[in-house]
Amino acid sequence: MKFMINSESMQLSIESEGVRKDIPLYSKEAFEVISDLWVKVGWNEKYPYTFSWMGRPIIQLPEDMVRTQEVIYRLRPDVIVETGVAHGGSLIFYASLCTAIGKGRVIGIDVEIRPHNRRAIESHGMASLITLIEGNSVSDAVVQQASTLIEPGEKVLVILDSCHTRDHVAKELEAYHSFVGLDSYVVATDGVMQHVCDVPRGAAGWQTDNPVTAVREFLSRHKEFVLEQPGWPFNESSLSKNVTHWPQAWLRRVT
Repeated sequence: MKFMINSESMQLSIESEGVRKDIPLYSKEAFEVISDLWVKVGWNEKYPYTFSWMGRPIIQLPEDMVRTQEVIYRLRPDVIVETGVAHGGSLIFYASLCTAIGKGRVIGIDVEIRPHNRRAIESHGMASLITLIEGNSVSDAVVQQASTLIEPGEKVLVILDSCHTRDHVAKELEAYHSFVGLDSYVVATDGVMQHVCDVPRGAAGWQTDNPVTAVREFLSRHKEFVLEQPGWPFNESSLSKNVTHWPQAWLRRVT
């Protein structure tokens, strides 16, 4: 596929298999096409590896962080469970939002929490709102340990951001979806893998071995959830599609 941008004629041309399509450069359609390409190039160049939150590296697309903040502010969850800790930036981010709204705490789960990362998280100003669990996120022992940290009736938001293979995400969805109550979400992050399978840092197998495939299979078995991009609380544009590394990630419990 070829993309040609002509700023003088204000036109975006897309050519695929010998067929050319011209669209206005300053249009919703052009924005979405260019954004999708920008996401792929940025992912390959490790753009998300350039950010931190309150002193800790946070390997997330800023657009996804802001959209998640919108959901957390609206839901005001009692507990945010995140699988995948890495440097702890996301945990610190969620804990800071809990502090700002005056409600909530965070549980972080990872198969390996490296000592220097644990020290940095546990010595951080947000540490009092964070509980760390080290172990395989889909093991019975870890799931049970996490469940004991949640009181009956508490509102829980689950964010799955550990191993992103189809099989692991499928197991996490089965293990943690019961934590989520009516109108809250379980979020299977990094479905962008299916879109970056053809870039230099990607892998061809990601076309099917990715979180989105696991989500689709999960939804076929669990009619109590629907796939839903959370609504934007503010929008004075014609746009409606997230610029994201988390396509088809947000699963809301409806029954």
